[in-house]
Amino acid sequence: MRIEYVESCPSTNALLAERAGADAPDGMCVVARRQTAGRGQRGNSWESLPYANLTFSLLVRPQALPAARQFELSMVVAMSLADAVDAVLAAAGITEHCSLKWPNDLYFGDRKLAGILIENSLSGINIARSIVGIGLNVNQDRFFSDAPNPVSLKNITGREHDLDALMEHVAATITAAIRQYRAAPDSHALLMRYKARMWRAKGTWPFREPDGEVFLSEIAEVGADGTLTLTNGRSYAFKQIAFVL
Repeated sequence: MRIEYVESCPSTNALLAERAGADAPDGMCVVARRQTAGRGQRGNSWESLPYANLTFSLLVRPQALPAARQFELSMVVAMSLADAVDAVLAAAGITEHCSLKWPNDLYFGDRKLAGILIENSLSGINIARSIVGIGLNVNQDRFFSDAPNPVSLKNITGREHDLDALMEHVAATITAAIRQYRAAPDSHALLMRYKARMWRAKGTWPFREPDGEVFLSEIAEVGADGTLTLTNGRSYAFKQIAFVL
């Protein structure tokens, strides 16, 4: 694992993509103290106060993982990030665990603590390279964008956290989880663990269709490919349905 810090860049995903040539090592990580044009899921921007949070990208070479199984990498990354954050919360005396909002946002209660954006490059039917971008709210007190429900570790724990030490901990946890899954992949067990961590896994909740229609339903199933099936009998790929917060 090699972590490189840059003072400022528009997007760590874009910067890492520029630097991730054929000889770039698996596990290479770029961290921006200040990210000026961070990108989130669904084309959204990612708000991050300079020098207060973690905004970074990690290079993963999945080693002949078919593109059809890309959700496995998403689950491994999201759950290992949740594990890393849970350890920080436990050290602060907080017993509540993080959950995962489908497909891979990190939540604490009903508030968003981190976002993940994975961009894959293909070689035939396989993923040749993945750039895993993560924004984790750490020491930011207040949020000013129109994001409906952000929260930071400082909001939760009541104290500031050492960003460099936290970065080492998070990166080590994620890369170790990826190595372990490569050595002994078990897609069924992985999916079961993911579903056990899901936010709003039980109960009836409002969802919104792309055309703006809002309806009530429950989560019935999550497929191995990441497809979300609701009790209305319909299945949705990412961007085809949204939770109403």
